[in-house]
Amino acid sequence: MKFPEKEKNGYPVCRPEIPFCLEWRSLAFIGFLLLPVPVFFFSIFLGTYPLSPPELLRVLLSHFTAYEYSYPSVYDTVIFNIRFPRVLLAMMAGAALSTSGATFQGIFRNPLVSPYILGLSSGAAFGAALSIAVIPELPVQAGAFIFSLAALGFSYVMARTGGQTSTVALVLSGVITSSVFAALLSIIQFTTDEKAVQSIVYWTLGCLHTSHWTKFLDSFPLVLAGCLLIYLLRWKLNVLALGEEEAKAVGMNVELYKAIFIIAASLAASAAVAVAGIIGLLGLIVPHILRMIFGPDHRKIIPLSITFGAAFLALVDDVARSAFGFEIPVGIITTLLGAPFFLYLLRTTKIGGWE
Repeated sequence: MKFPEKEKNGYPVCRPEIPFCLEWRSLAFIGFLLLPVPVFFFSIFLGTYPLSPPELLRVLLSHFTAYEYSYPSVYDTVIFNIRFPRVLLAMMAGAALSTSGATFQGIFRNPLVSPYILGLSSGAAFGAALSIAVIPELPVQAGAFIFSLAALGFSYVMARTGGQTSTVALVLSGVITSSVFAALLSIIQFTTDEKAVQSIVYWTLGCLHTSHWTKFLDSFPLVLAGCLLIYLLRWKLNVLALGEEEAKAVGMNVELYKAIFIIAASLAASAAVAVAGIIGLLGLIVPHILRMIFGPDHRKIIPLSITFGAAFLALVDDVARSAFGFEIPVGIITTLLGAPFFLYLLRTTKIGGWE
């Protein structure tokens, strides 16, 4: 930071010059934190039901203020029972998957991992398929949540030897777990009827079109608990990202905090996947966009992953339900966006490094 002696007109300077990039990043940081607010109001204006923005504003004003406006009762259903829970569910899932992605990348010191690295998606897909095709009494969300956590548990137990959990063993056990649950999913798809297979495939592509308040309220406490724990301990991710030896050298209990972060990130991601289906590569895209803009400091990356991830998925869902003549699963769009991003990271990142 410079303190110039004189300005052009010859008078002494009373305040320091602030570098433009520092000022720009500070404003961008605040803007990214507040981004979910305008995105929420923009998203509730979109939908297939013909409801103009002025009408929607009048309904909201009449609902939350003393303003009086007479309108058809169907407007309440469209706004408060369809659009509100869908936008909020998209935001919650985006925040959970982005925060989990940033956390796993910090723990593993590898920019190419995502919440699904430990077999979470395969476990959730198998649980959903099991409830759709084999045990219809088991709710789809419950089946996906239980088996996603079970897959994570298997991966963690397999990787833990001698009281230690190495990163390589954890990633390899995640690959094994994913393969086993993918094989079990294939067995269900081969042995069930065509209609059930269609439902399973649609669920695995991300299914925000079935959003309702029950889904949001059931999963929100788990997502909140996981994200809040990561947020409160986010500065310890900076220490873990230095490497296990360096973290032990400064007195950190590496195994304890690694387990805490894995459990918290898995809880948030599992709760989101259970109600929203598998939304691919979101946990990869959002943290890296933020790192490119704001740097690798997890004290900033974690809160920004919560807010920007929420806004990002809500906007992607807006495209999925409004840009075409028909609605397409949101997971298809995130995968199409994430694939070239993943390729870019693969080309520009050293193998196994955080450099």
